[in-house]
Amino acid sequence: QVQPVESGGGSVQAGGSLRLSCAASGRTFSGYSVAWFRRPPGQEREFVGYISASGSRTYYVDSVKGRFSISRDNAKSTVYLQMNSLIPEDTAVYYCAAGLVLSIHERGYDFWGQGTQVTVSS
Repeated sequence: QVQPVESGGGSVQAGGSLRLSCAASGRTFSGYSVAWFRRPPGQEREFVGYISASGSRTYYVDSVKGRFSISRDNAKSTVYLQMNSLIPEDTAVYYCAAGLVLSIHERGYDFWGQGTQVTVSS
């Protein structure tokens, strides 16, 4: 089975950028859709965006549209979350997840990473 591993989190000031990576351990991401979710402090985990297995389709939650973008390099079996114009409300633990369907719901994804912390200060 595929095991996603996130990296690239850290602390940044508002207006800054970060790029998170999600690498596949074990099997590759071939054939899998990959989504990013986040859990803000004291809140439920929420959907951020997804990318299809081929990379031809992406979708984002309204709060990050125009600021975040998801891409993938299938040769490296890695998916990226580029985050620009960060705001304090983006502070959260970010998770990537792989599944065989495109979904905005957690139940659509079978394999989850451990998460990486992103902190945005004002």
